[in-house]
Amino acid sequence: MRASPRDDEAGSGDCDLLVVGGGINGAGIARDAAGRGLRVVLCEQDDLAAHTSSASSKLIHGGLRYLERYEFGLVRKSLREREVLIEAAPHLIRPLRFVLPHAPHLRPVWMIRLGLWLYDHLARRRRLPASAVVDLAGDAVLQPQFTRGFAYSDGWCDDARLVVAAARDAAEHGASVLTRTRCARLQRDAEGWSAELEMADGHRLPLRARAVVNATGPWVATFLQQIARQPARHALRLVRGSHIVVPRRSGQETAYVLQSEDRRIVFALPYEGAFTLIGTTDVDVAGDPTAARISPAEIDYLCSLANRYFREPVSAADVVWSYAGVRPLLYDDATDPAATTRDYLLDLDAAAAPLLSVYGGKITTFRRLAEEAVDLLCGALCHAAPAWTRAAPLPGGDIAGADFAHFLQQLAQRCAWLPAPLRERYARAYGSRALRLLGDARRLQDLGEEVLPQLFAAEIDYLRREEWAQTAEDLLWRRSKLGLHLPRDAAARLDEWLARHPLTTTSM
Repeated sequence: MRASPRDDEAGSGDCDLLVVGGGINGAGIARDAAGRGLRVVLCEQDDLAAHTSSASSKLIHGGLRYLERYEFGLVRKSLREREVLIEAAPHLIRPLRFVLPHAPHLRPVWMIRLGLWLYDHLARRRRLPASAVVDLAGDAVLQPQFTRGFAYSDGWCDDARLVVAAARDAAEHGASVLTRTRCARLQRDAEGWSAELEMADGHRLPLRARAVVNATGPWVATFLQQIARQPARHALRLVRGSHIVVPRRSGQETAYVLQSEDRRIVFALPYEGAFTLIGTTDVDVAGDPTAARISPAEIDYLCSLANRYFREPVSAADVVWSYAGVRPLLYDDATDPAATTRDYLLDLDAAAAPLLSVYGGKITTFRRLAEEAVDLLCGALCHAAPAWTRAAPLPGGDIAGADFAHFLQQLAQRCAWLPAPLRERYARAYGSRALRLLGDARRLQDLGEEVLPQLFAAEIDYLRREEWAQTAEDLLWRRSKLGLHLPRDAAARLDEWLARHPLTTTSM
């Protein structure tokens, strides 16, 4: 099968594995399976990372707060994966220092120091510094009563681009990736699965698959019951996590960990140069996860907590953007949604043709989850192939020594004609593939029309050709965060431009 973003032939033949769901877990499983020689089709009813996987806190982390619930195995697994992912995608994932101001009435010093010691030692650290006690007197961001704190390191990531990178790698290993394509019907028989995929234009594609992966996130049970006609054997707890973006707090250089009176943790992260990202909340939800929106109560909660710590007040009027996603958490006995486990469960129903359903998970452990899932599938399909992704860079991540600063310096020497902010954005978004985007360009004019400020036709065509982008929302909010920096009418102007300039070439 060809690896075209939109290939009508992709659904007309047989495949080994149909992966339903284009979030981080679906893309990761498709990548791993294709790299092991399985014939893979991935279908996503919307855009890649259109829902939960683009609505995270943008962190690759071990989960310091999980230690309070004695989830040592999950933290160790996550810390190990943190190191693997930083090396696999140094353009999309970078170290970030966190400061936790000490509030004595919430957590005593001994508890925090013990937690940080465990965080430092549960897995080997190669790239991140150890935790430390820090003097916060004179901190420009925090209120003056916070004079002592603790610092540690984790990773920041571009979550939506991480999904696209995994899907791109899947395609380059032979998978067919079909966006705006819904799995409308599944029928199981002794030989495998008959599927019908419905594209956005109503065209239906028949498909035979030896096995199916249900990686639909919050819709995992709905998909099983309504499409696969199978019972859901495990329960999910659907929890909405919401974030707000406000103008950057004056003097902010690091991330802050804000402890709430209800013992929850909220992050305040430097974001997109000019902003601070504050979140997340934990609210049980029912109903369609597609309709997830931040509530006024959540905005008030995040602003109120920020105001307990920050000198500069934060109010609802300061919010320039917000987003919410529904996390599909594996149901446990926790009464508080914030205390529900972030671990995952892989349910393989191999009574006839294999059906693997993914319950739970977090973005940090997607590679490990995918590896375990494909191990199970290879066993069920009698396909002997070793795991391979642990030491494999994601597209754009083949940077010598995973040294992003050196790569950026090299790009500056090679493309001195690019304005520095644009050059850094390309490097961060595309890594070594920035050179593929630039092609033969030797001056800014070679990038074509500047459709919107700092968005040139060459990049738009690259994203449509190589990364399945179709709409202004895809381009401005998932393939980039340019939407934060542009006028309110930018999306409408871009959609008009896209309609006038249809893409005629296909990706190979």
